[in-house]
Amino acid sequence: MKKLFLILLCLSSLTWSQTNAKEVVKDEGPALTIYNQNFFVAREYLPLDLVAGTNHVNFAGITSHLEPDSVILRDLTGRPLQILEQSYRNDPVSQELLLSFYEGKAIDFLVQRGEKQETIRGRIIRSGYVPSSAYAQNYGYPQPGMGQPIIEIDGVLRFGLPGQPLFPALSGDSILKPTLSWQLATTQAGRSQAEISYLSGGMTWQSDYNLVVEDGPKNSGMNSLDLVGWITMQNRSGKTFENARIKLLAGDVSKIQPPMPMAKAVLAGMERAENDAAAPVVREKSFDEFHLYTLVRPATLRDNETKQVEFVRTTGIQSQRLYVYDGAQMDQYAYYSPDQVRNDPGYGTATNKKVYVMQEFKNSDKNHLGIALPKGRLRFYRRDSDGSLQFIGENTIDHTPKDEMIRVYTGNAFDVVGERKRTNFRVDSNAHWMDETFEIHVRNHKKEAVTVRVVEHLYRCTNWKLMEQSHPSKKRDAQTVEFPVTVVPNGEQVVTYTVHYSW
Repeated sequence: MKKLFLILLCLSSLTWSQTNAKEVVKDEGPALTIYNQNFFVAREYLPLDLVAGTNHVNFAGITSHLEPDSVILRDLTGRPLQILEQSYRNDPVSQELLLSFYEGKAIDFLVQRGEKQETIRGRIIRSGYVPSSAYAQNYGYPQPGMGQPIIEIDGVLRFGLPGQPLFPALSGDSILKPTLSWQLATTQAGRSQAEISYLSGGMTWQSDYNLVVEDGPKNSGMNSLDLVGWITMQNRSGKTFENARIKLLAGDVSKIQPPMPMAKAVLAGMERAENDAAAPVVREKSFDEFHLYTLVRPATLRDNETKQVEFVRTTGIQSQRLYVYDGAQMDQYAYYSPDQVRNDPGYGTATNKKVYVMQEFKNSDKNHLGIALPKGRLRFYRRDSDGSLQFIGENTIDHTPKDEMIRVYTGNAFDVVGERKRTNFRVDSNAHWMDETFEIHVRNHKKEAVTVRVVEHLYRCTNWKLMEQSHPSKKRDAQTVEFPVTVVPNGEQVVTYTVHYSW
């Protein structure tokens, strides 16, 4: 993030030529770069008509979650411009705000009595106005009751408004939208175009992937995937951006968060595209340590709007369905110390019968993918006998570069179950050794054979050796082994092994 600010600050110190200014002004639509941490960078244009000396300029319609100290204002014609003062107002006029302007004063209230309306006079003791910063900027919520007005009528106090307040006029200090105000000094009078860039919260994006699973050759465990990826953008900034050029940045950007952290988001931007129906909707490229996704066509992001665009579509992804039986329930031992792990005879004996189902595929060109995939949710579907799609599971992936393997858990098998038990346990604490024997049953109630990976964690000690084993095993890491077994239809496989620990 520091690099981004340095780049913006360096750009702000440059003197632009008139030719460069014209090139920028050709497209007056805003440009957005959206991050997945609920913030974005915006660049907009505004006309300036200045006199020599000091000028007061208002820019109405700024976002409700602006970071004022991130604002960069520059004149695109190269005219010398000095910001003497900048003010950010985020209190647009509302009934509660106007009531606060009349605290201690009397105004009329329109009251409905049956079919008739009449006006009564009341003095505003407390307006009940709560500044938007108490909510929008996460500075904490007001005390209970502070948002309730108090009105005096005929010497009697009452909580709540007696009717619709009738205000004599707007205060001269009222604004209708969040507003930036500047005191600008220049030595050259005239009209020009200026650019404003700033950081703001309230905008995010995420990716979602829908995958349809098609069965491959029988008993192969392989299948084919059709994938459609969506980008979902949410605008909660308090401002509508018309015909914006949008870019989405995927990656983990360091950003100092406010006291109550905002939701996740990703950097976004947009470029104008040629009128080509076959052109992709989103283009991807590497940028710094991240990946940038550019929407080809400008789009309008309205306040409180959720907008989706398709960014990837492909078929024929070769995938493998995996069955994994990890029978030891280790979560309940998470607080154990190394000594407790070694000395508790019951450690690692709690088991479950669930066999995990996973989908695995490679993100490569050869496998009809091969693009940087931003983190998001994968939803898997499969067609039933009448051709309709049925949802079969979902999970999330992190940012995944090209040529990396993707493996996601999608649920538990119904017709494939496991059973695990310890059949022998011997320990000699004085001689510093321990032997354990386990027996694992895997039963297949399906009509076709399945291959199951039986995973065992040898967590007692770092020094271990398999003394006996009924099936060949693969060492996955320093304390994990895997026994691949194929189970015939309506069949069973029994895996046994003895491990010797020493310390």
